[in-house]
Amino acid sequence: MSTLRLRARRLDVRSGLVDLSHGAGGRATAQLIDEIFREAFDNPFLNQGNDQAAFDVPAGRMVMSTDGYVIWPLFFPGGDIGSLAVHGTINDMAMAGAHPLHLAASYIIEEGFPLADLQRIAMSMGRAAREAGVAIVTGDTKVVERGKGDGVFISTTGIGIVPPGLDLSGDQAMPGDRVIVSGSIGDHGVAVMSKRNNLGFETEILSDSAALHGLVAAMVEAAGPSLRLLRDPTRGGIASTLNEIAQQSEVGFLIEERTIPVMPEVAAACELLGLDPLYVANEGKLVAVVAPDAAEVLLAGMRAHPLGRDAALIGTVIADEHRFVQMTTSFGGGRIVDWLAGEQLPRIC
Repeated sequence: MSTLRLRARRLDVRSGLVDLSHGAGGRATAQLIDEIFREAFDNPFLNQGNDQAAFDVPAGRMVMSTDGYVIWPLFFPGGDIGSLAVHGTINDMAMAGAHPLHLAASYIIEEGFPLADLQRIAMSMGRAAREAGVAIVTGDTKVVERGKGDGVFISTTGIGIVPPGLDLSGDQAMPGDRVIVSGSIGDHGVAVMSKRNNLGFETEILSDSAALHGLVAAMVEAAGPSLRLLRDPTRGGIASTLNEIAQQSEVGFLIEERTIPVMPEVAAACELLGLDPLYVANEGKLVAVVAPDAAEVLLAGMRAHPLGRDAALIGTVIADEHRFVQMTTSFGGGRIVDWLAGEQLPRIC
């Protein structure tokens, strides 16, 4: 986001709209970057005005992740596309045990998008980054013609560092290991669905969107070498996440439905909408696989952190050449929890 400070009439953020000149690389582009993004993301790296950021990194293995965010609606109970873009990329790095260092952000904006909404998104993104202790150090802005976008899309790339000696990977689950989820599932997907379809529930359901690297640091401190892997169950929910791990590690899972935390209002909404909470997206929860002798220590460490206070032990890794995820139901029966088929909740991230 390279630009020079300009002496010009400020943008009419209250009632103005993005137009094609804002993406043309001239004065209007510089002003948009200066008054919207620089003010929202303010930090020494960005303020150098270069098209890249140079920084030192501490010892350890470097982790890099990138993701695109096309959620609709852009604003939902508990968050918006800006904070979600920060949390999602931080969490992808955190699942490797990484401490996030810096983010880069790329915006694709449709002509006619309200400047007030763009500023609101950018401010939310900057606030989420500061709260996570991460700077947005470089980025890019493009404007596409009206009708060739859908409001705004955001791509974020993150760089983090994994401390020496920590190696978390989806192929490390072993029979006998325990499976822990950090809290209630399905909150994000139901919050987005309720806003998208103007559904009114007696209790407002909020997205669980949050940066999880602080919780992960507490988990590493508690269980360290006994941690096998971490995964954030976003699209496809915990059902698809467990199936993915089963394939990577060539194992099976046996989970207990009664132990899986689901808020009553989320369960009621899912029943009303014909959804299974196991397949509904999360943006502030994680699944951990840990050696059996460290499960209780890890659980206690997670519950001591605000983002893990409702953590629960939900199952066990088993030997299974078919790599099935099996579940004992609340009624004592059994079922196979397969991959998500089709698209249950479109555009939840």
